[in-house]
Amino acid sequence: MPKVPYHLFRPEAPTSCVVFASPHSGRDYPWSFLRHTVLDEHSIRSSEDAYVDRLFDCAPQFGAAFLKAGAPRAFVDLNRAADELDPALIEGVRQSGHNPRVASGLGVVPRVVANGRAIYRGKLPLSEAERRIEGYWRPYHAALRGLLDAAHAGFGEAVLIDCHSMPHEAVDGVARGGARRPEIVIGDRFGASASAHVVDRIEHAFASAGFTVSRNTPFAGAYITQHYGRPARRQHAVQVEIDRAIYMDESRIRPNANFHAFRRVLRGIIAEIAAIGPAQPRQMAAE
Repeated sequence: MPKVPYHLFRPEAPTSCVVFASPHSGRDYPWSFLRHTVLDEHSIRSSEDAYVDRLFDCAPQFGAAFLKAGAPRAFVDLNRAADELDPALIEGVRQSGHNPRVASGLGVVPRVVANGRAIYRGKLPLSEAERRIEGYWRPYHAALRGLLDAAHAGFGEAVLIDCHSMPHEAVDGVARGGARRPEIVIGDRFGASASAHVVDRIEHAFASAGFTVSRNTPFAGAYITQHYGRPARRQHAVQVEIDRAIYMDESRIRPNANFHAFRRVLRGIIAEIAAIGPAQPRQMAAE
């Protein structure tokens, strides 16, 4: 089993209502898991948001918390609801309605990785799925919920930046008519998970650094933005997808020659995003 459900990095002094989180960058693949898969140690990482945690790990320097997954996405998908169980993979689970994510093998315990490659030869017992949910999914979401509650209590507002990466070919169909292909895709579930002023600030941070930004196409956000985005309550959730080709060799799953330069640019973007919201905590403002 992966050693821990999550890693949490807090600032010395919280000065931001923003919480950065990376639910798909976990890369602890224990042998007890790998020996039950039909994939090798390289192929099973294909759906991982590799190195996204290293791109955003400077967030605490700007007063914002950073949470990252301890378990890999192929083991348990933290960006799915706990009840998104796949009857084609989990024994004893009955199909209940049509869920396109589950149908494609991408439930809370995934059946496939990128390009639809199967992870297992057969099915898993329901007890195994429940063990992963109880041991990894629930602790991660309890930590995330706690961070957002603390931000809201301290600042009167909370902003979640759900950090992801996307395959380069994922936006092949987006750029048409000579338009530049998006390098960054911001998802707010078409305005349902965050207020426009928050999303505008995030888009401006990337665009002013020279990146081509798209909203909600082809990624509008999944469970995390849907579940935590409550703009009417001043709690916003925004998914950020970064083209992997900018900073890594996708086939080798290694940082490319541009990794450090991109990380430096992203540092400035993170600082700008961390400045969203009240300038100081409520208790300080009251003094």
